[in-house]
Amino acid sequence: MRQISQDIKQNTFRQVYLLYGEERYLRRQYREKLKSALCGDDDAMNLHIYEGKNPPLEEIFALAETMPFFAQRRVILLTDSGLFKSGGEKMAAYLSQPNPTTFFVFTESEVDKRSKLYKTVQSKGYAAEFPLQDENTLKRWTAGLLAREGKKISEHTVELFLSKTGTDMENIQMELEKLICYCLEREVITAEDVEEICTTRVSSRIFDMINAIAARQPRQALELYYDLLALREPPMRILFLIARQCNMLLQVKELRTKGYDNKTMAAKIGAAPFVVGKYLNQAAKFKTETLRQAVEKCVEAEEAVKTGRMNDMMSVEILILSVL
Repeated sequence: MRQISQDIKQNTFRQVYLLYGEERYLRRQYREKLKSALCGDDDAMNLHIYEGKNPPLEEIFALAETMPFFAQRRVILLTDSGLFKSGGEKMAAYLSQPNPTTFFVFTESEVDKRSKLYKTVQSKGYAAEFPLQDENTLKRWTAGLLAREGKKISEHTVELFLSKTGTDMENIQMELEKLICYCLEREVITAEDVEEICTTRVSSRIFDMINAIAARQPRQALELYYDLLALREPPMRILFLIARQCNMLLQVKELRTKGYDNKTMAAKIGAAPFVVGKYLNQAAKFKTETLRQAVEKCVEAEEAVKTGRMNDMMSVEILILSVL
């Protein structure tokens, strides 16, 4: 990220940039910075945008070979092309000797670092990874955004806020906008404001449900389930999230016994390090065998619904009660 900012500041650009990783907000921000720096915001003649898989490569190569129209550069932006997972050989071949006046910016959720295209970008341009940010970074970023609007927030309140929003910076920004509007005439944002205004993500409700199951509180676990149904969450999606949560707890519990630290575990399961800490605390409330059985019961519940032996709503109810 620092390298991209430096390139923009010095006006010395690589011919190809790859922005990848789980943090969508930062990927989008840096893509827009590069777009503005490379060709400006009003140059529709020399900017070409492609979104989604299977972009028309021959069309793109023809454009890339065309000289820019009264400008220094022609810029091609590709988002979620999938070329860094498969089918990127032709693009890699072109980028090995591209037209010097054409610049490429790829924005991808996932890449295969073993692919020929990824290696070509590394050798010819710059690849920047945008992982999920850690808790301290998100706290500072949240406090910084609020400070710009003349607002203050305590550490306890910002922790409550992040527990509701999750780690997605795009979601955090949207929830902050709601908070700022709600507290327009007040300087300090309180926990009561967060509880009143901020939407609790479904994954957070699932986390609370698992806590209720661990505490042997069937009524609370079912109330959380009914709340999700009232929010029109499909029972099968809730089942999937319960299975995912139990599987995460099982993984961190087993990885901890092997001596891995939080950062390494986070990389292995694809979560932020501070989230792993929360998983570990929750996993400690269960025996390994209990979690393994819970995952198996989730599979059985899904099969019962798909084969018509049970309706979806009831299957999740029975699952919740059977894990207790």
